[in-house]
Amino acid sequence: MTSPRVVSLAPSATATVSALGAADLLVGVTAHCDPPGDSGGAHGGGGLPEPVGGWLNPDLDRVAALDPDAVLTSDELQADLAAACRDRGLPVCHREPADLDAVVETFAARGDDVGRSVAGERLASAARDRLDRVAAAVAGRPRPTVYCEEWSDPPMAAGNWVPDAVRAAGGRYPFVDAGERSREIGLDAVAAADPDHVIVHVCGHGDRIDPATVDDRDWAVDAPTHVIDDSLLNQPSPALIDGIERLARVFHPAAFPSSDRGEEGDA
Repeated sequence: MTSPRVVSLAPSATATVSALGAADLLVGVTAHCDPPGDSGGAHGGGGLPEPVGGWLNPDLDRVAALDPDAVLTSDELQADLAAACRDRGLPVCHREPADLDAVVETFAARGDDVGRSVAGERLASAARDRLDRVAAAVAGRPRPTVYCEEWSDPPMAAGNWVPDAVRAAGGRYPFVDAGERSREIGLDAVAAADPDHVIVHVCGHGDRIDPATVDDRDWAVDAPTHVIDDSLLNQPSPALIDGIERLARVFHPAAFPSSDRGEEGDA
């Protein structure tokens, strides 16, 4: 049976296909997709094909020329792109997970999309097992209030699956409901919630943010700032499970062996 030819137009889809052990199926990706095992370095290369453009503006002529059996898109922001691909007769598999449960379900769905259903079910099951272990570790511990900032100019409180991620890690997130889009927030509103931790994961910046840009604000927030690679929270891929485990170690260090800690990038 011939292996499917897959074009991924979403970094999260590329990361998920790689986690399925199916990166060899990828014949096209975007310039924003990271090589397997890389959570934010040079884009392209390293085992991935040459990019066909950006994740919001790929060259659809190049996509069509690759003769794909599946074109993977993700997120509401790619809905118009998915429609444009369908208009060209391309076989689109579009996923829009809005909360943590839907993200995990998407792991299995991506397995179906690329003909690796068994691997997809295994990946989803492994993710649930990891989440269960985190839940057991943080059970019964006081829940710190957490503010997660997805964008800093203007400040935007993270939405979608991030509220669930904070709660799964043993925190409390009063800023946006799970499943709602990220939204601009006033600094006074953040201060009023009196957060115990500030998590900065600016979209597209990896972990290359100086904590001082947040710490030095003129706001009444006295909480440690932790800079986390944005792919660990902003991307609905298996990296999100890594991010939840990272958050749990930040919120509840005593719940985890010292060998598992490692808060690099934290201030």
